[in-house]
Amino acid sequence: MPGRLRDPQRGRDLPPLHPATAAGDTPSESPGRPGAASDAVGQDGAGRLAGTTVLLPRSPERAAALAARLRTHGATVLVSPAIERAPIEDTSAMDAAVADLAAFAWVVVTSVNAIDELTASAARRGVSLADLSERARAGVRAGSDTKWAAVGPATRRALESAGVRVDLEAAVNSAVGLLAAFDAFPAPDPSRRGVLVPQGDLAKPTMADGLRARGWDPHVVTAYRTVSHTLSPEVVDAWRTGEVDVVVLTSGSVAREVATQLGADPRVAGVAIGEPTAEAAHAVGLRIDEVATQATDDSLADAVLHVAARPATPTNLSEPASTPGHARSDNTTTTEGRNHP
Repeated sequence: MPGRLRDPQRGRDLPPLHPATAAGDTPSESPGRPGAASDAVGQDGAGRLAGTTVLLPRSPERAAALAARLRTHGATVLVSPAIERAPIEDTSAMDAAVADLAAFAWVVVTSVNAIDELTASAARRGVSLADLSERARAGVRAGSDTKWAAVGPATRRALESAGVRVDLEAAVNSAVGLLAAFDAFPAPDPSRRGVLVPQGDLAKPTMADGLRARGWDPHVVTAYRTVSHTLSPEVVDAWRTGEVDVVVLTSGSVAREVATQLGADPRVAGVAIGEPTAEAAHAVGLRIDEVATQATDDSLADAVLHVAARPATPTNLSEPASTPGHARSDNTTTTEGRNHP
């Protein structure tokens, strides 16, 4: 199923979002599942990740939920951000788009960071994002009914936390997955084809190009910048001395910074949050062993568990990632885990 429409009543009952990200979607906080990441102790009574050191190159607040899950399994977790969000110097384009929200048929959100900036833009007008959304949805402008689309559970929950009702969520948490969800809708009305797409400055044009190919008129605005953040000396030392066993990559930007600051070490298994992240990691020589099945903390934790359960084998760094959540055909595993800070 390419996507699902949101029920506004049931949607409000979802658990709150733990801050997290996505180049597609950032990992969300989701309850444990029997037999998956919730099964922290093996049959021998020991943590399944005992003796395993996992690097999460994200900010402490974004890494907290996943780090707690991994520590429950006995892992040693190192947390240090490789990138961080920075404000844009000129917010005029962003503010103008938010002020005229009712002019758009859809607002497409592909990261939690973009939601933060949308909220800040609304605040500069002295109103909440929820108020602006409801005014646009109520048809303040004749014929308007602005709907919201989220790339995955983290963005959906962040929007709901801001008081915004989500109409469409991608089943596959990526720009390509969200575009596929749009295919379930009729062709856009020629008089109302505008789609607001707030993104980071390093975002690829996948979403805009895909919308345009489907007859929509995307209006892309830069909502924030992504900048490098120096990894801690502790992390640098652990990487260089071979203490790190697994690195979790949650965006292409994170993958590139890890490669730039630490270098590619074929001994370190990689877990990626999605195929785009895995591809970015491969492009800079990082090993990828497992791709998370979803952009959630549970799926990332499961991926780390899968990697730890397999015997270490050499990795062909040039081979692209395999089907998400499955080992590669050369008996190595594939990891995807890059996203936002």
